[in-house]
Amino acid sequence: QVHLVESGGGLVQAGGSLRLSCAASGRTISSSHMGWFRQAPGKEREFVALSAWRTSSTSYADSGQGRFTISRDNAKNTVYLQMNSLQPEDTAVYYCAARPSDSAAWGSWGQGTQVTVSS
Repeated sequence: QVHLVESGGGLVQAGGSLRLSCAASGRTISSSHMGWFRQAPGKEREFVALSAWRTSSTSYADSGQGRFTISRDNAKNTVYLQMNSLQPEDTAVYYCAARPSDSAAWGSWGQGTQVTVSS
């Protein structure tokens, strides 16, 4: 299993930007799909973005399309989520997750980082 630690969350005004980081240890992320998820108060955890393991191709939830960008630096074993044009509805705890290339399950999760967007 890979150990994941998120950072970069905080309080930002609507329209602002944040860059989240997810540092991995214990296993290289180069052989894993990496994802970002979020959970708002009273809501279920939802998918935000994915970086595929081999091609580094990306996919996004509709809510973040055009505003969020996921990227990875395999040499640093780190995944990023650049979030622009943030809105109050983006307020949530954001989690990084890893899914081995040969697994259908997101087996490793970080502890989460709080993002709060004020109006």
